[in-house]
Amino acid sequence: MRKEERTITEHLVEVLADVVQASADAKDAADRGSLVSSILERAGGQALLLEQCEQVSAHHGDRYQPFLKKFYGSHRRALFQVIKTLDFRSTTSDLTLIEAMQFIIAHEQNPKQYLEATFDLPFASKKWQRTVLARRKGKTWFARHHLETCVFSYLAEELKSGDLCVAGSEQFADYRDQLLSWEACEPKVVAYCHQLNLPATAEGFVSHLRTWLTEMAAEVDRTRPENHSLMINEKGEPSLRRTRTKGPPDGLAQLEEALREKIPERHLLDVIVRIEHLTGFRRHLGPLSGNEPKTDDAWERQALAIFAYGTNLGPQQMARHLRGQLSADQIAHIDRRHMTAEKLDAALRDVINCFNRYTLPHYWGDEKRAAADGTQYELAEENLLAEQHIRYGGFGGIAYHHVSDMYIMLFTQFIACGVWEAVHILDGLIRNRSDVSPTTIHADTQGQNLPVFGLSYMLGIKLLPRIRNWKDLKFYRPSREAVYEHIDALFHDNVIDWNLLQTHWQDLLRVAISIQEGKVLPSMLLRKLTTSSHKNRLYQAFHALGCVNRTVFLLTLISDVKLREVIHRATNKVEQYNALEDWVRFAEGGTMYARAFEEQEKLVKYTGLLTSCIILDNTLEISAALNTLAREGCIPTIDELAALSPYQTRHIKRFGNYEIDFSAVPALIADDLTFPLEAPTEPAPIEPVQEP
Repeated sequence: MRKEERTITEHLVEVLADVVQASADAKDAADRGSLVSSILERAGGQALLLEQCEQVSAHHGDRYQPFLKKFYGSHRRALFQVIKTLDFRSTTSDLTLIEAMQFIIAHEQNPKQYLEATFDLPFASKKWQRTVLARRKGKTWFARHHLETCVFSYLAEELKSGDLCVAGSEQFADYRDQLLSWEACEPKVVAYCHQLNLPATAEGFVSHLRTWLTEMAAEVDRTRPENHSLMINEKGEPSLRRTRTKGPPDGLAQLEEALREKIPERHLLDVIVRIEHLTGFRRHLGPLSGNEPKTDDAWERQALAIFAYGTNLGPQQMARHLRGQLSADQIAHIDRRHMTAEKLDAALRDVINCFNRYTLPHYWGDEKRAAADGTQYELAEENLLAEQHIRYGGFGGIAYHHVSDMYIMLFTQFIACGVWEAVHILDGLIRNRSDVSPTTIHADTQGQNLPVFGLSYMLGIKLLPRIRNWKDLKFYRPSREAVYEHIDALFHDNVIDWNLLQTHWQDLLRVAISIQEGKVLPSMLLRKLTTSSHKNRLYQAFHALGCVNRTVFLLTLISDVKLREVIHRATNKVEQYNALEDWVRFAEGGTMYARAFEEQEKLVKYTGLLTSCIILDNTLEISAALNTLAREGCIPTIDELAALSPYQTRHIKRFGNYEIDFSAVPALIADDLTFPLEAPTEPAPIEPVQEP
């Protein structure tokens, strides 16, 4: 492209030089016009030269807009059918984009390349206006095809941000109509604010936030000389030295080896049967009508279906391994008639609640913490949801998991690759109905942004992510007068807009209470709020609140070594869970061949249920083995227990002929820990170390 551009540029410069020289040599104006016309004709004509000028101009100023016309033509007819069929409405008083849409509809069949500019384009950026507008014959004109691509681009953007809505739509409806009215929210405000320990007035709310940020910044500034892990260079860029953390307990390797000898080998199908016997989760499965199954072996068929779809074998391959016990159609019938995503969620909830009743998981982590992360599922390419993922490099969709700090998976859903994961991070906590109810959520870079920080604060959820390139994020001052002795370079000129927060206090509470009451899901709002909009005042309010919350988080992050370790450990657990799911989904190379989104999400939930059964069964086996070791005189310390993990697979068989062994059920040992624990060893202090 650069070589081609250089050639065109050199050609245009030569043409310009010839024109200038001809103008100098011309005898009069008529002769000058004749010479210039002949030069332009020899160079390819005015149309070609103008196109070349636009092509060269497009490469300057970092603009992509002029190139859209090339890819737009094949979709033009379909796009016009869409905007002529749907009823687009503005959710603000700004109607300029609607007027522009009506203008291009009126000129859809107009063959002219340029149309007189009879209205302004205040919604368009400077780069778009430079592309769309042209000066010809002393007037301003629209380049018609560029105007169309501009309008369609902003229609898509404002549908995402909520500045436009589609009448009668579900996903693109006016989000304000889906919220509770302020009249319905007002009686609930005092109780809701009391629940979150927040003042119940706009002035008190803003004062609380200002005090929180002011005191946190002052404390971090005061303790900066003692914080040897934080470095700030002359540009005001912070960085953190690596920390030396304590390794695994000395006796962990010997304990793990002793446990492996005690834990018996077992087939994955037997794990399903054992855990159902313990939890009774099959009561949630069955015909969609709600009637009792007509066959005596319904549970056996359901267990085989959970295995077939959870491992990604599918009904065809599963039937081959059953030696005529069930056909592929019979297995598929169970999936269609007995299983839904809601039924699988209910079965998973029973497994989680049973897991939470045991002692061992509470040594592994804090039930009030969870981490969220996505893992890519390969999809068949003939699929509307499938797309190329930039980070993972594959073609498919994302299984987005919420995993407790105690290792058990709490909620899972299937989303498209192009969706910013932060949109769905709060859904898993809101839709989780198990006894394990986290109030702190960890994530990676894709699990956060400023509106998510703002909304999580209003819902009483602590968002503590592990952010890549966190040092590039902005720190916000509580006021312009706030100056700090040691950390002032971090803040630059960024100041919180407190007036905006006070003005929109009612709107913030209206959103939070609507979510609490189940009127809307966080993802529905975050799809609108994660798209920047200068019109959407609700977006701006959550953005400002997110600036406060994220600044406090960043200040805590740079001053608290233990918090960084907790975040690192929690996010590692969800990555370990993803690895366990990959082990469970061993068939077909992990590629999902279901076409419908409902079936794809159901497959993700099958795998989540099967993986959770393994985690619970491993917890039972480890507890039983620890009891046996204790009776033999080997009692572990708390540190050793905390270092164990239920993500163990060495004793589980996945292959062979698949037969359900109901005789394994009576052998189920579901005892909790029955021995006193030894005190933990004194942990080694965490010290910063200089990076090599």
